[in-house]
Amino acid sequence: MQTETAYAKINLALHVRRRRDDGYHELETLFAFVDDGDRLSAAPADTDALTTLGEFAGRIDDPFDNIVAKALSALPHGQGWAVTLEKRLPVAAGLGGGSADAGAVFRMVERAQGLPEDWHARAAKLGADVPACVLSRPLVGTGTGTELEEVAVNDLAGCPVLLVNPREPVPTGPVFKAWDQIDRGPMPTGSLRQIALEGRNDLEAPAVTICPVIADVLSALRDTGPFLARMSGSGATCFALYDSEAELQAAAEKIASDRPGWWQMAGKLR
Repeated sequence: MQTETAYAKINLALHVRRRRDDGYHELETLFAFVDDGDRLSAAPADTDALTTLGEFAGRIDDPFDNIVAKALSALPHGQGWAVTLEKRLPVAAGLGGGSADAGAVFRMVERAQGLPEDWHARAAKLGADVPACVLSRPLVGTGTGTELEEVAVNDLAGCPVLLVNPREPVPTGPVFKAWDQIDRGPMPTGSLRQIALEGRNDLEAPAVTICPVIADVLSALRDTGPFLARMSGSGATCFALYDSEAELQAAAEKIASDRPGWWQMAGKLR
């Protein structure tokens, strides 16, 4: 039996530069990962099989067409695997949940028998965030997000982080379509903290027009005194970074009390 965490992905910064000729958008993004997320386990079986459970399992329309099943099909892994996916992250939430699940499968296959040399290309075919989610460490993503570079200084490792989602899914396509197509400049360089603080999320404004409650989430998080609060990806999940565990705990308790219907997850950056 193998087990693996599909670490929640957040975009500490997300700069949309232009629309490409192929219809996709040229991005500059700073990936970071929380030390919690969905949970997967795999056991030997006659054929590949996938079982989904957990709070958000019902949001997966077709488990057998799930990205986990596609990741298994994309990689040689010997005999069949019976995979159980505990879906703890909201769907269509800006946390790379499906991509994180696929990344976890890649890491389990790597431990079992190694990955093929072209693993990055295979991962990118599954989704733009999947290569970063396979590595699940701070990375700068360019192009559509699949071209990855290491961050020179990770000075946010272990930083307390709170994720909050209003339980409203936000499809990525409409958010990109609502972007005003204004290039507001490149993502800054420097340490992880410096890029995060000086960066921005260009999808935040269009996401709020589609899902106005995102503005309420950001306001609630900023009222708890983090050194940074921002929307992740195309929403609706927002994150807040704190200087101490005590501040994180107080913030989580306040939001749970004020907004008991919102989903939240507390952890640390990897």
